[in-house]
Amino acid sequence: MIRIYLCDDEEAVLHQVKTALEWKIFVEGYDMEVACAAATARELLDAAQDGSRSVYFLDVDLKDGAWDGFTLGRELRRRDPHGTLVYVTSYGDLAWKTFQYHLEAFDYIVKGPDQTGPSAARCLEAVHARLLDERRDPAEVFSLRSGDETRHVPMADILFFETAPRAHHVFLHTADSRMDFVGSLNQLERELGGRFIRVHRAYLAAADKIGAVDWKNNKLAVGGRECLLSRAGKAALKKNLGGGP
Repeated sequence: MIRIYLCDDEEAVLHQVKTALEWKIFVEGYDMEVACAAATARELLDAAQDGSRSVYFLDVDLKDGAWDGFTLGRELRRRDPHGTLVYVTSYGDLAWKTFQYHLEAFDYIVKGPDQTGPSAARCLEAVHARLLDERRDPAEVFSLRSGDETRHVPMADILFFETAPRAHHVFLHTADSRMDFVGSLNQLERELGGRFIRVHRAYLAAADKIGAVDWKNNKLAVGGRECLLSRAGKAALKKNLGGGP
């Protein structure tokens, strides 16, 4: 679970941000919680847990003895180098100071009547999306450009790749879809390693999805779909799967 810490010496602002974030978490079902809503730096630092991925919403204008939002951010960055810092301020022109302190802040929220809470909720949505991207193992997702959008297909869903009629295009097949993208089977074979087998010059099949093999008629079933099988493909199957007549 991602823990969220707030620090602001204005009680009204602290309440707005806390309420907005808790509602956003509830509505979206995020695996997050507001762990601490503090009015002082020491209260937040005492509550913060070492070693856990955390998000911090900090008041730039914090007036707490030697602490302000930047010195607090610097201490949090020392303790939690990968934490996400978000600053809440009445003055939008102070963003440059985050560079002075080397804080790498994720966002700035400018305080205002009826806008601080909604802005914090929108920011949390962006933070959540970023954290999901960080957690995704690139090796387990195949990314392709299809039309005007980028698609991310779980590797476990891919049955096979097939040469498309259009030059320099490839079809990606899953159990319920076919996607056309620019590419080549030769390049895919090099990139995807042993997880896929070149069973034919026009087909690159997922090794763990290969079912029945018709050695006589040069065909095989891949996830219930049919692919062609060449002489070289037969040799590759025997080598990788230990099968064959």
